[in-house]
Parts: sequence; structure tokens; C-alpha cells
Amino acid sequence: METSNEAGRGAGQSPAKGGRLRAIAMIVIFDVAAPLAAYSLLRSAGAPAVTALLLSGVFPALGVTIGVIQNRRLDVVGALVLAGIVVGTVLGLVSHSTRLLLVEGSVPTAVFGLACLGSLWRRHPLMFSFALEFTGPDTAKGREMTRLWRYEGYRRVFRIITAVWGIGFLLEAVLRVVIVYNTSTGTALASSKVMPFLWGAVLSAWTVGYGARQKKKGERMAAATGEGPAAGREPSASLDATKATDLT
Repeated sequence: METSNEAGRGAGQSPAKGGRLRAIAMIVIFDVAAPLAAYSLLRSAGAPAVTALLLSGVFPALGVTIGVIQNRRLDVVGALVLAGIVVGTVLGLVSHSTRLLLVEGSVPTAVFGLACLGSLWRRHPLMFSFALEFTGPDTAKGREMTRLWRYEGYRRVFRIITAVWGIGFLLEAVLRVVIVYNTSTGTALASSKVMPFLWGAVLSAWTVGYGARQKKKGERMAAATGEGPAAGREPSASLDATKATDLT
């Protein structure tokens, strides 16, 4: 029989799972399926390539707008998407070039990559700020993240993660430009819609693997030195540094 605690956990997990599924559905519909379908239909109807691309960009903008209405705020990702759409629209209207219009997808990607690398010289690297924002600075995990920031090992983990994501996004931006100028418009459009998710999956997998290695390393160091979360003792800095992946 399900206990009251188990029932509570199940009730709490269902809305969270439902929210993730809705978010994934929104991405698939507004960022991938709808733009590709709209472009194909418009081209089949005889619309110029630039016109088809401009109109297909309405759907990602609509998806961001719905997210703003639901969350009552515009997050960084949504702002970058809208900035890319605006830049692409202006380029398309001024130049009437499909390739310049497609390059717009590289603008927010490159901006994010540069922002990650630039944040390495700030007090908090960008990926730590994102993780803290996602976790909630006023939650128990958020307060723990803030407390752990005083440890050099913990800071180093997030700085390495931020550097890798920054370099990764810059490489993606370059690759997208290469694809735009060396393939057909339809292929470049499909690539621009799918590549961010594949690239993000690769970087996320690396982050999880790196975090797991750092956690095991910290646990071995703590066991070797006899340090640990014993009552009345401050945990080892090296062990606390590896908690990044548990808290994000």
C-alpha cells in the first residue's frame, strides 16, 4: 500500500513531469516541426525562399511569447531567440539573401558562447548563475550552492564547465555558418533547427560525465584524508566541490 509520503512524492512529481513534457512538446512544435512544415508548404505554394524563411520564423517567436505569458518573465534563452529572429528578419528584408537570413541562428549561439567565456573573469561564471537561477537561490539547494562557492575546488568545477560550454557554442556557431554556405536552403534550415538540440545533448552528457568524475575524485580524496561531513566538522572543500552536479 502506498504510504502518505510516497503519495506526496508521487503527487509532487506528476506536475513536474507534466511540465517537462509540455516544455519538450513546445520546443518540438514551435522550434522544429512548425518552421520546417511552414517553409516546405510555402515553397510548394511558390513563395520565394526569403519570404518562406521569414514567415517560418514566426513560430519560434510565438513559442517564446507563450513562454513569457506562462512564466510572466523573459528568460535569457528566450531573449537570445528573439534577438536572433530580429537580426535575421532585418538581414532578410535588407539583403533578400536566404543565406544571410539563415546565418541569424548563429548570432545568439555566438553571443551565448562569448558571454560564457567573458563571465570567467566575473565573480560568478555564467553556468553557475544559470544553475542557481534554475535551482532557486532561496531554496535549500540554492543556499547550499551559495555556501559552497567559497571553496576553490567548487568554483573551479563551474569555471571549467562554463569554459567548455562557451567554446562549444562558438564551435556550433561556426559549424552552422559553414553548413549554410555549403548546402541547400532546405538542408541548412533543417540543420539549424535540429543542431542546437544535438549540440546541447552532447554538452549536457559531457557535463554529467565530468561532474560524476569530479564527485568520485572528491570522495576518494575525502576517504584518503579521513575528512567527511562528520558532526561539528566542515566538509572537505574538494568533496564539496563535486556536489555541483547534485545541486544542478
